[in-house]
Amino acid sequence: MPLNIIHDADGLPRIILTEPTGSSAEVLLYGGQVVSWKNERREELLFMSSKTSWKPPKAIRGGIPVCFPQFGNLGSLEQHGFAKNRMWSLDSDPSPLPPANNQSSVDLVLKSTEEDLKIWPRSFELRLRVTLSAGKLTLIPRVRNTDKKAFSFMFALCNYLSVSDISEVRVEGLETLDYFDNLSNRERFTEQADAITFDSEFERVYLSTPTKIAIIDHEKKRTFELWKDGMPDAVVWNPWDKKAKALPDLGDEDYQSMLCVDSASIETPIILKPFEEWKGRQEISTVSSSYCSGQLDPRQVLYGFH
Repeated sequence: MPLNIIHDADGLPRIILTEPTGSSAEVLLYGGQVVSWKNERREELLFMSSKTSWKPPKAIRGGIPVCFPQFGNLGSLEQHGFAKNRMWSLDSDPSPLPPANNQSSVDLVLKSTEEDLKIWPRSFELRLRVTLSAGKLTLIPRVRNTDKKAFSFMFALCNYLSVSDISEVRVEGLETLDYFDNLSNRERFTEQADAITFDSEFERVYLSTPTKIAIIDHEKKRTFELWKDGMPDAVVWNPWDKKAKALPDLGDEDYQSMLCVDSASIETPIILKPFEEWKGRQEISTVSSSYCSGQLDPRQVLYGFH
């Protein structure tokens, strides 16, 4: 079945993914970025800034940006690297993955150009498979070294999650872990809280994190489960009010309805020899948490419902 590709008024081609239960996702060729994920009730699960610019070369604030080959300002490149504001292509040969011949999956590829080699002189192929299934969105990123020498890179999938009210959200699965606090000059601390809650600006890189993290939204009675492999770090970010006002592409009140929880490889960059390929995997699923108490047992979320 052919892919469903539409061209919006902004001129950016987007691929619409659908699956039998009625959920949908939208993926732009620009940045290889997922910009929408709706459940079977047509509720939007990803956050998109009310002030985002849809005009290249600006990055899009929301959805799931791909950060490569640098995270944040930890290097000489622009913030979060250049993959997020390049035009990707449909990938007709995603091997060794089998071809995805359906309307619920798409394969994208970004190959280094002359322009990229000037600012980051390493030849690469960056691939991304996005697959939609009932209640779940799966992203499989891969980086192949097509250069004659080894290189290292950082990588992150920045998940802008839509929440009802940030002060009613908690994150579980990161307790007792070490983290770098970006609000304290990247000083290293150990998480003391039983769960992470939010009442001010928050920007931390958690290290050696478990494969599963739960983001519990009390008001919506919804829990996001983030499952990841090959990306050992997790970044948790909310700009709060002052920073939101200072960011030109974020609405002043947008911070209240968003939380970023990123799958990342930051502390220890990934090293690839020539012709080697790195592969990561991330799955985001939603679970209804409308139990009698209005809460979901976090142990069930983190360790399975069996």
